[in-house]
Amino acid sequence: MTDLITPPDLPRLQIDRDDRTYPVGRIFCIGRNYAEHAAEMGSPPEPIFFMKPASAATQDSEIAYPIATEDVHHEIELVLALGEDREIIGCAAGVDLTRRDLQARMKAKSAPWEIAKAFDQSAILGPLRLGPPPEMGAISLSVNGKPRQAGRLEDMILPPHTMLDALSALFELKPGDLIFTGTPAGVGALAPGDDIVGRIDDLPELRFNMKERAV
Repeated sequence: MTDLITPPDLPRLQIDRDDRTYPVGRIFCIGRNYAEHAAEMGSPPEPIFFMKPASAATQDSEIAYPIATEDVHHEIELVLALGEDREIIGCAAGVDLTRRDLQARMKAKSAPWEIAKAFDQSAILGPLRLGPPPEMGAISLSVNGKPRQAGRLEDMILPPHTMLDALSALFELKPGDLIFTGTPAGVGALAPGDDIVGRIDDLPELRFNMKERAV
């Protein structure tokens, strides 16, 4: 049998100091995993799961300001990359972009808010570092050289392996799955022209520029 259409290519992540790439299958995300961030959003510190499509993943150094929004927020996160048998084989610094105005609109209706999260180039990653994730250390983000977000990995409500157990009760986790593990307090708006730098101790730095919205 032949395909009716040409299958889409999977995004592939560059690996730090390695010639191989990591094909992305699915993207799981956890919200409200840092108590201070949950508080700044007016939510209880009760972690929740949601998803982005694989097509949201990118390592581009220039990201177009998203369509259909006037209020895009940054969220710096530790990202886990899974291999066989649920093993965490790598990790990276990542930024989850959120169309906050659309999210607020959907929350007001008690409606799902995928439109706020699951758009193209909304899961930005630095180079993937092979090996287990850091269990503690600083996580931060700056915009145009000014600090915005700062926290500690050990402040996660659900640390990585506990998070995997919780996800495994709901999904069959597979090689190629990425997991965005939540963001500390300090999220805020981005504008065209902004230079963003995300840092997590012992991981490659994440840098990108927010360019004008595509016409």
